[in-house]
Amino acid sequence: MTEVLLVKAKDGRFLECKASGHAEFAEKGKDIVCSAVTILMRTAIEVFLGTGGIKLETDTSCRGYLSFTAGTEKSDSLLKERISTIGDFLKEGFDSLSKEFPQNVTFELKLED
Repeated sequence: MTEVLLVKAKDGRFLECKASGHAEFAEKGKDIVCSAVTILMRTAIEVFLGTGGIKLETDTSCRGYLSFTAGTEKSDSLLKERISTIGDFLKEGFDSLSKEFPQNVTFELKLED
């Protein structure tokens, strides 16, 4: 099972996203559920990387694990809005995926101060 954790601040800001494990929908390399999780996360990372002013930290320390955080160093409302929107994109994508494939993906949204 793939476990996904999305951490957002109570004000809606994106803080962190982590995914680990194999969805076990199909064999490795042919698993559409794992592919869906991966593409959601990689798309978010690519958008963060393509946006100047966003500080991104990623962790791919082992196979089957991906984690990233994003933030800004300056108080820029447009950047903060972009980061929040990407967090909303991830929430909707993972929520939908976990409902469609509940035996393969768990999704947790954690709100922090």
